[in-house]
Amino acid sequence: MAATRAPGAKRSRSRGARRRRWMLRVAALAALFGIAFAAWLWWDMRGWRPDAARYPEQGAFVPAGGAEVRFATLKAVGAQFVYLPLAANAPGGFPDRFARARTAGLQVGVMLDFDPCLGADAQSGMFAQMVPRDADLLPPAIGLSRLADGCAPKVSDAAVESELMTLINQIEIHAGRPAILKLAPAFQDRHGTAATLARDLWLARDRARPDYAGRPWLLWSANSALVTEASEEPVEWVVVQK
Repeated sequence: MAATRAPGAKRSRSRGARRRRWMLRVAALAALFGIAFAAWLWWDMRGWRPDAARYPEQGAFVPAGGAEVRFATLKAVGAQFVYLPLAANAPGGFPDRFARARTAGLQVGVMLDFDPCLGADAQSGMFAQMVPRDADLLPPAIGLSRLADGCAPKVSDAAVESELMTLINQIEIHAGRPAILKLAPAFQDRHGTAATLARDLWLARDRARPDYAGRPWLLWSANSALVTEASEEPVEWVVVQK
């Protein structure tokens, strides 16, 4: 005669099945909430800017390539200044962008992206050739994001730091004022630049105030992909800390 199963065992299995179904529903709801929150954050960041009452001076860093930037429109949406990357592949060329930004009434600055694989002389020479000596320009900026890991021949960290110091001095001589260092976290982690070079800093972190340099900053890229009518491509929105 077959043994009958105890009612308690059936109830235990039933409770276990209900608990698993409940846990699956909770996990599904949590995943759905996470997806919805990520979608909202992505959409909100498309147009988010820091409070103008706290940061009254706001502007943009425009992409090096891609769609044309309408600088008058950029000013109309709230930019007071613009930094232009010194790049030969910008639509219309760097000189055209430079002239159109100034015609639009924006304060203009130029950023040179430091290449650790190249010597300082070649990079500062390009800067001096393309950027006029003009007291009305914003302080020059030097972008520090690329590491020397892919350089051939290999470049030591000490050589990178030496060439960077030379580049800074050469650009400052041409511009007649101290440079701003647009410092990325990876470069700071490798070289400790914020502690060794006494220059104003330009840091970047979407939405949250950056603190990775360990000291105060002057410029903050608060939204790396602000969508505006000024360009088909997002721009990097920058604020000034007083």
